[in-house]
Amino acid sequence: MPHSGRPDVLYVVHRTPYPPDKGDRIRAFNVLRYLSRRAAVHLAFLADEPVPEATTAALGRYCERVAAAPLGGSRWLRAAWSLARGRTITEGAFASPLLASIVRGWGEETRFTACLASASSVASYLRLPELCGAPAVVDLVDVDSQKWFDYAAASRPPSAWIYQTEGRRLRRLEQSLAGWARAVTVVSDAEAELFSRVCPSSKAHVIPLGVDLEYFRPTDAAGGEAGCVFVGALDYRPNVDAACWFCQEAWPEIHRRRPETRLRLVGRRPSAAVRRLAATPGVEVVGQVPDVRPYLSSAAVAVNPLRIARGLQNKVLEAMAMGKAVVASPQALAGLRQRDKAPALCATSTAEWVEIVGNLLDQPEQRRRLGAEGRRFVETHHNWDVCLSPFDSLLGLAAGGAAGARDPAISVPEGRA
Repeated sequence: MPHSGRPDVLYVVHRTPYPPDKGDRIRAFNVLRYLSRRAAVHLAFLADEPVPEATTAALGRYCERVAAAPLGGSRWLRAAWSLARGRTITEGAFASPLLASIVRGWGEETRFTACLASASSVASYLRLPELCGAPAVVDLVDVDSQKWFDYAAASRPPSAWIYQTEGRRLRRLEQSLAGWARAVTVVSDAEAELFSRVCPSSKAHVIPLGVDLEYFRPTDAAGGEAGCVFVGALDYRPNVDAACWFCQEAWPEIHRRRPETRLRLVGRRPSAAVRRLAATPGVEVVGQVPDVRPYLSSAAVAVNPLRIARGLQNKVLEAMAMGKAVVASPQALAGLRQRDKAPALCATSTAEWVEIVGNLLDQPEQRRRLGAEGRRFVETHHNWDVCLSPFDSLLGLAAGGAAGARDPAISVPEGRA
């Protein structure tokens, strides 16, 4: 396929990478956009929901070719069967004969300079014989096995047993990557250190998350700043746990001292447990919105009380990019670059949350100072182009783009749920 002589890169993604409105989609889309300036990208992805034509068209602007493989309704049957056969739930849930067929066909037609997988769950597609000889890079993002161990520690049997089993098996899969992948990448120094303990014979390369500094930028709220906001997918277990803990443990005292203060929970598909939080005085469960920026802009404080967290949190970066004062748990801040210099306040105990959030609500000048410092911090340390630049050498691409590169200045949809 003609493409001005640029190198061909296969990018296999575990989920539809558009619109960039949640964690894994945000990273995958920005990786795609970055690579499109340096290579002819062949994008194949799994889809757990129908893919609108507009989505395919938007992705096609960055790609040499695009193909989606629907997972279908038997996904969780395959996951259970995989578990019963001694493999991981993850491998079964992301197994797709159609995706394998697409990759095989492309491998027969195209000699790829390199191949990239967006997660361990799709790494196996890079081992198909038709891709033999093409260097493979696996973007783990997080050492996902640890997430399952964390789930096990926070659960009761029989769920804890299943989570523990998945963690052990997924860890073996992660350890096996060193035997065949050119490189493994993760999102933070903390994840790289964990990977070095999991797989002492291999090194993980750190490619941090960035933030869209044009989209998320400070604005003046029409009605002024007030209250707190928590943003995140409200059907995702770590976010559900964080919202419930904060509303039950820390928020009642914050609200008792300042009865006029409101906490808004913003994000897609609130679980039943999250919806019940609307009965808590001062808590508003907003749910899914087309654009989170007005909710961030109007809040005085952005809170992120995650207790189960891996890697780096987009919601922290986005709030800082908008010039918001951020209070977060140690887990939510662990993935930041230059963590010791990050202008975000850390709270661990209930008492710390109550005091730190309360003080910020009462001190607008301190909020503004923290917000301005946060914006400068992400501009310096979490610019996407800077963050993703290690892919140039790992994938064998020319730094700074190539002749015939696609124009990356394509508008990203304004809705961020």
